[in-house]
Amino acid sequence: MKSEEILLTCIDALERCALPYMLVGSLSVNLYAPPRSTQDVDFVVEMNSGALPRLLAELGPRFRLDPQSRFETVTGTTRHIIDVDEDFFHVELFQLSDDAFDRERFRRRVRVHLLGRDAFAPTAEDVVVMKLRWSRQGHRSKDLEDARNIILTQADNLDWDYIHRWGAEHGTRELLDEIRASLPDFDESI
Repeated sequence: MKSEEILLTCIDALERCALPYMLVGSLSVNLYAPPRSTQDVDFVVEMNSGALPRLLAELGPRFRLDPQSRFETVTGTTRHIIDVDEDFFHVELFQLSDDAFDRERFRRRVRVHLLGRDAFAPTAEDVVVMKLRWSRQGHRSKDLEDARNIILTQADNLDWDYIHRWGAEHGTRELLDEIRASLPDFDESI
């Protein structure tokens, strides 16, 4: 099963189950910056206790749940991994948490057109804020690079007051300032 087919199958299943969701991770970065490859599809999903079995049934037998749930430390939520066939590609479902930013970015999600479907995704600002947060807490250089690429591509279109507010809240303002200082011809008045 190709990655595009996996993504569309997941979007269709989430829609049929009427589960509020948004696409996150690398694929959300690819909406706002030059695309990069990935080995998974990530979603934040608002689920009650009976939702996961319903979703798995809707996805079909090619999608198998890893029986061990994991804890995601940045927002303090549960992560479920779904393996697809014998492929290395997998789906990660993050339960919508009670974290203030997690709730805010979910409330602000937007409809985007992706591979012939409409799907929910975070705003560019929310991807930048989350990538800065993950970079700070997980020390992952790819998250910092993702934030940089979105800023480089979308600088004139971003709500900087919103990004600055969450940067102050999460302690990532210094990282943001470092990225901005590294960009050629960046308008510091933004």
